[in-house]
Amino acid sequence: MKQLKCWFLAGTFFVLIIGTLSHFLYEWTGRNSLAGLFTPVNESVWEHLKLLFFPMLFFSAIMILSLRKTYPCIASSLSFGILAGTLFIPAFFYSYTFILGKNVFVLDLLSFLLGVILGFFSAYKFTQNCRLSPCRLLLYCAVLVLLLCFMVFTYDPPNMGIFAVYHP
Repeated sequence: MKQLKCWFLAGTFFVLIIGTLSHFLYEWTGRNSLAGLFTPVNESVWEHLKLLFFPMLFFSAIMILSLRKTYPCIASSLSFGILAGTLFIPAFFYSYTFILGKNVFVLDLLSFLLGVILGFFSAYKFTQNCRLSPCRLLLYCAVLVLLLCFMVFTYDPPNMGIFAVYHP
């Protein structure tokens, strides 16, 4: 169990660090279109979901390969965690901006931090009890659909609020 805690703690720090750095990667690469598929290309809420989604997906793949024999429910649990953390960010953002009537940068940072913690904490808990196993195919499909949406909507976003570019 201690090994599992270490993995989840390491994943939390990995995603916080890599997610933060990836905020700037698109610009650092001279607006490379390949980098843009995995990192934010603008200041929309949608694009900022990539800060959590892709680093957590990457670290989750490593965890699954390393721990699946000892923890058979880890893939479904991490899939849930990826979805929970990613969906928390817009829920938090739109809730606080509705209440306050404005965007607050510190709360944006907090939404990312809390999303990462929620994602890994929920995955940790579900890895221990295997309650998500019956839903694993649905969870895998949901992560795959979200991945495909990131690929498609990065350069061809629908005309919806979550895709609108925020100008501070």
